[in-house]
Amino acid sequence: MRFPFRRATSEQDAASDSVGDNSRPSNSDEKHQTVDVAVAATDLEKIQHAHQWDPNLPREALDAVKRAAEKGDAGEMVAADLLFADESPYEEVRAAVQNVDGGEVANTIRAWIIGLLFVTVVSGANMLLSMRTPAINFPAIVTLLLSYPVGCLWAATMPTRVFNTFGVKWTLNTGPFTIKEHVVITLMANVTVGYAYSTDALLALQGKPFYDINFGWGFAYLFTLSSQLIGISIAGMFRRFLVWPSAMMWPNQFSKTSLFHALHSKSKNNEIDSNGWRISQYRYFFYVLAGMFLYYWIPGVLWQGLSVFAFVTWIKPNNVVVNQLFGGFTGLSLIPITFDWTYVTAYLDDPLLAPTQAHVNTLIGLFLFVIIPTIGITYSGALFSDYLPLVTSQTYDNTQSPYTVSNILGDNFTFDLEKYKQYSPLFLSPTLALNYGLSFAALTASLVHAGLFHGKEIWYRLKTARHQEPDIHMKMMKKYEDAPDWWYVALLLGSIALGLGTALGYDTQLPWWTFFVSLLLALVFVIPTGMILAIFNILLSLNVVSPFLAGFIIPGRPIGVMVFKVFSVITLGQAQVYSGDLKLAHYMKVPPKVTFWCQVVATIWAVFVQIAVMNWTLGNIPNVCALDQAAHFTCPNGRAFFSASIVWGVIGPQRMFGPGSLYVNFNWFWLVGAGLPVLLWVLVRKLHIDFARHFNAPILLGAMAWLPPATPLSFSSWAIMGLIFNYGIRKRFDAWWRKYNYITAAGLDAGLIISTIIVFFAIILPGVTIPQWWGNVDVYETLDATYMAVLKTVPEGGKFGPATW
Repeated sequence: MRFPFRRATSEQDAASDSVGDNSRPSNSDEKHQTVDVAVAATDLEKIQHAHQWDPNLPREALDAVKRAAEKGDAGEMVAADLLFADESPYEEVRAAVQNVDGGEVANTIRAWIIGLLFVTVVSGANMLLSMRTPAINFPAIVTLLLSYPVGCLWAATMPTRVFNTFGVKWTLNTGPFTIKEHVVITLMANVTVGYAYSTDALLALQGKPFYDINFGWGFAYLFTLSSQLIGISIAGMFRRFLVWPSAMMWPNQFSKTSLFHALHSKSKNNEIDSNGWRISQYRYFFYVLAGMFLYYWIPGVLWQGLSVFAFVTWIKPNNVVVNQLFGGFTGLSLIPITFDWTYVTAYLDDPLLAPTQAHVNTLIGLFLFVIIPTIGITYSGALFSDYLPLVTSQTYDNTQSPYTVSNILGDNFTFDLEKYKQYSPLFLSPTLALNYGLSFAALTASLVHAGLFHGKEIWYRLKTARHQEPDIHMKMMKKYEDAPDWWYVALLLGSIALGLGTALGYDTQLPWWTFFVSLLLALVFVIPTGMILAIFNILLSLNVVSPFLAGFIIPGRPIGVMVFKVFSVITLGQAQVYSGDLKLAHYMKVPPKVTFWCQVVATIWAVFVQIAVMNWTLGNIPNVCALDQAAHFTCPNGRAFFSASIVWGVIGPQRMFGPGSLYVNFNWFWLVGAGLPVLLWVLVRKLHIDFARHFNAPILLGAMAWLPPATPLSFSSWAIMGLIFNYGIRKRFDAWWRKYNYITAAGLDAGLIISTIIVFFAIILPGVTIPQWWGNVDVYETLDATYMAVLKTVPEGGKFGPATW
């Protein structure tokens, strides 16, 4: 029997396939002799439990496994079992991850010193630069690239002498710089490249233009440390659901695994033909990196109009409807064209990493739940949206001016009802209002979807732990002693104690029980959202729902709302990030205990570095966080956190989404999110409409979570580029795709970030004037680019909106 998901796992396999059937034993007879049929039968039962609704396996493959189990034919059963046990059943994993473990050393002094050095520099730099406008970030791939020559230089120059200290032998140089050492360094960087989320709240608290409240260094350390460590512990405790299963592919790690293998490959040449291409991945990566590095100077500096190529608005710069429909800044980008990779990868990561289903569902969701409703809301005049831009995260008052929260505040940042009635209600752009509704829907959809489509699978994984369906990578990892669960439980209890002490020991406005509610909220969504990220590379967060619920639970407590948001959002976010890092270590065969300690130590150290940098900046840079700060250290994230805490903690969700409010009908999205997975489940399970299994309710509703501040251009261009590579090229040039797709993603991203860093420090930071010509000037003089594409304009001294509020 031929199994449809069996493909060549490498160019060598492809070459051997072409030799003929006589070149290998029929039906893998040699392997069949070493596999017990009873074991194969048990494995097939596990496979059916784990992959029954697996969207990344072809339907015919799942049916083939089912038939083999039902027929009971020994040969077919063993053949099916071997296809899972001897290689990954996913072509994406086979293309990006090698089924090898060279047993290289991972836990070395060299790895720890280099790793902590990069943690110090990168986390400190990212914290400092995040306080500036525009901000820039050094992602993990920068550390991955720079640490390679550093490690090789260390191996070439440092002494290999072995020391003996109190009976413990150690050395500064264990020999050649190994791939596992490289992974350990990158794992350290992964947990620290993004500044700690709590620092946004700390800036809102300590910044003089904001609350101007300083609880001291102790509060900052405890608050940040506890909020960061809780996520690590939860990720470790949920490994059986999000890391160990082969179905949890974690596509966002594929560019890293491909780059690791390319850099550490012993051969820089490759004679295997991949659709006519013979260049090695190593050389190809650096060619792509150099090409993107040079190319970005065109849309980044020389012709910035290429970034948002809204040519229709250039033809009709003053036509409101044209700018609303075709604009790329505040419009719907109905002709989505961009020549800037930063726009493509800005919000959903690299499109070459996500599977085709994610691209299709995102495009459909964008069209059905954003573009069509926005057009309907705007041109019907509902929600007074004809007075507002279509796509913006800016909130407005009834004079079409940005909403000024200070106009509704009394003493000590309390809500003044009379001032509120004299000033204005809060108005949201149609896409921002939809963003809230879709955020509600996506989270309820994720819960219902997980229950209906993965409920039995989740229960199965809870019981089986490390003894799940056969997987080549899990089989290889079993040679290493696992990090015991009690390590993660102890870390969880300790970090919760720190967090509770922080909430109660300072005037955070957060009652003890709401602290546990914030953690419970995150805990509920770890598995549903983690599975979506692990399978489809689409991130769902609590960024909108968390302050919304906190505003209902603890009304009138803006600081409490802010602290609640940090603990819930970052607990879920860190659990998602750390789970992905655990999968990276799993793929690269890094011992689990080494992974645990490198994550924990790096996180603790990064907290101290980031808080020190933040407090130094607040204390030593004049006028910091003010809008007119000379060096542009305006604290944009702290300002956004402050404004959000006022909106949700002072005005409150009751006045925005409660009975009688302008946006009350958006509460129906909770039910829409719960109902859509049920509809798809009925279509698949009861009506047996097979194509419906490719639709995913959480992605349809939640992929556009960052829209706004993102625009439809980023999402449509992301999906289109993904379909070109992962459907078009993959279908036509499969051998090329398997060898070069993920290394292409790594090269494009690496070249882009290096180019943007140099542009930032060479041009933006010193204020160098870019070429002043039509492509950099006139393209920004449209109604779309100037945020003036509104259907109605309020006359001087006039107002719009309801008469009373």
